[in-house]
Amino acid sequence: MSLQVTPEIEIAEEAETELEPLYRVIIHNDDVTPMDFVVHVLTSIFFLLQPDAMEAMLVAHYTGVAYVQTLPKAEAQKRINKAHFAAGLEGYPLHFSMEPE
Repeated sequence: MSLQVTPEIEIAEEAETELEPLYRVIIHNDDVTPMDFVVHVLTSIFFLLQPDAMEAMLVAHYTGVAYVQTLPKAEAQKRINKAHFAAGLEGYPLHFSMEPE
């Protein structure tokens, strides 16, 4: 006589998860921070490609502000804080802000 055991299968219900809101990161022009430092921050902290970093830096330089990227709120704030810290270490007033998408 053979005994078969059938495993119980539980069906997991999909839990509703709220995605973190997205925020646009904005760079502001200043007349002190060197352009090469701005590009360095955009490539090393915000992970923009060199041409995109150059474009964002130049748009901010000529118009006063430029869009950098859209990120979840916590990540945007983290990267902005890192950028402000890096600029502060060098004595530059480089400034970023964020706004809801």
